[in-house]
Amino acid sequence: MSNNRLDSAGAMDPEARIFLAGHQGMVGAAILRRLEADGYSRLIVKSRGELDLTDQQVVRRFFDDEKPDQVILAAARVGGIGANIRFPADFIYQNLMIEANVIHEAFRSGVRRLLFLGSSCIYPRDASQPMTEDALLAGPLEPTNESYAVAKVAGIKLCEAYNLQHGTDFRSVMPTNLYGPNDNYDPDYSHVVPALIRRFHEARIAGDPAVTVWGSGEPQREFLHVDDMAAAALHVMNLAPETWAAATRPRLSHINVGSGEEVTIREMAELVKAAVGYAGELRFDHTRPDGVPRKALDGSLLRRLGWQPSWKLPAGLAAAYRNYLEKLDG
Repeated sequence: MSNNRLDSAGAMDPEARIFLAGHQGMVGAAILRRLEADGYSRLIVKSRGELDLTDQQVVRRFFDDEKPDQVILAAARVGGIGANIRFPADFIYQNLMIEANVIHEAFRSGVRRLLFLGSSCIYPRDASQPMTEDALLAGPLEPTNESYAVAKVAGIKLCEAYNLQHGTDFRSVMPTNLYGPNDNYDPDYSHVVPALIRRFHEARIAGDPAVTVWGSGEPQREFLHVDDMAAAALHVMNLAPETWAAATRPRLSHINVGSGEEVTIREMAELVKAAVGYAGELRFDHTRPDGVPRKALDGSLLRRLGWQPSWKLPAGLAAAYRNYLEKLDG
């Protein structure tokens, strides 16, 4: 069994063996950078080729062999609207399997503190804005990413159920739309910010007179730099158990991570256009889906617990574009 290394205040011990699942993804890589910067030296990371988290027996052997003290579950099958529409079975199956295997084996091997990373898409399409934690399961989900959302809701409920039945300390955080280093710039599967960065960059290089963006440009979105998300994740992991329990009663469930910085897709496109230095025309394809009309999180609970974001959009987008150029050069 794990020794559950925590200090007297319930914070993570720098000498703890921490399994970070999904360290090669955008969020996982940011959390890894933050862990290393904060002095955590006994980190356990495995690539997808080394550890298939959808395989229960493989995951069980891993926990038996490695015996981590703490777990951060950032691994997931992710993608934008197009990918969610094309591959709904992949999104629900792979995410359900990852969550079920890691959360159950963490419990079985004696891990008491685990952090599960969800998504703001867990909330109903027509939830009151900004969305509070108690909006979960209060209405129908957005159809364009329902499979992914259902899987993420299941991950929250898995953590909640193990806490209620077994007294574990499994926590969930729900980030808003993320962007930043190590993002996915695939033209078919990326989210809005990396997709815009790539489109504007390629249009600038090619001298294209216009760039077309999906939808009307009117939906409102909130964006958070991934390094802020990493800081929030470790802040939540280091909250004393009684502080976490008091904040998330009665279900010991989840907490939002938002920036409070909300813009329309049109405004975001203009910001990315400026960051990239593209001088052409911006157009919108009204035949393409918009997704939910507004999606912003109420992050006041986490702010009351002492966390604040540090990145503003113009600086964050400029840094994200520099990272994209570095990836091209690499």
